[in-house]
Amino acid sequence: MIVAAAVVLAAAAVPAGHSDAIERLNAELLASSTATAVLERRCAALGLADPPRVRAEVERGRAPGSAAPSRFRLRVGKDEPLGYRRVRLMCGDAVLSEATNWYVPARLTPAMNAALDDSDAPFGRVILPLVPSRRTVSIRLAKGQGSAEIIRHRAIVLDGQGRPLAEVVERYQRVLIGAP
Repeated sequence: MIVAAAVVLAAAAVPAGHSDAIERLNAELLASSTATAVLERRCAALGLADPPRVRAEVERGRAPGSAAPSRFRLRVGKDEPLGYRRVRLMCGDAVLSEATNWYVPARLTPAMNAALDDSDAPFGRVILPLVPSRRTVSIRLAKGQGSAEIIRHRAIVLDGQGRPLAEVVERYQRVLIGAP
């Protein structure tokens, strides 16, 4: 069973004039069942592409280093395969977020695994039929004025039955609040 962890807010130097926008984006992300849905709404609202479609630029491969902490949080044994994706979620030419994702292929359908292996579909869009929700583990707001990263989330993605599907670390970019 996953024990809900305390959400840690580690706010650093928030870019001047943007703290309210960052807080609104963070609240929107926390209220949504998938981050992809929020990114798609933001992409449309900011007019970043026509059509406003979010796609994943995927770096596939083996999970780096030990995945033991993720295996524990995902409730899988050391011999069960884990999927791994490192992505840049894009809308047009804009990078909306960068994410690292460890997931349990055995808890997804064959079609979902094929989509994750062979397409530019974001994880959140692929798993929508599983009625996902998120359990946030940690949050860090604004690394500094010169940083493109404004929010970092670590979360466990659960299916509609409460089974962990994935652990994600997401780094949301300044463009999401309309800032250059």
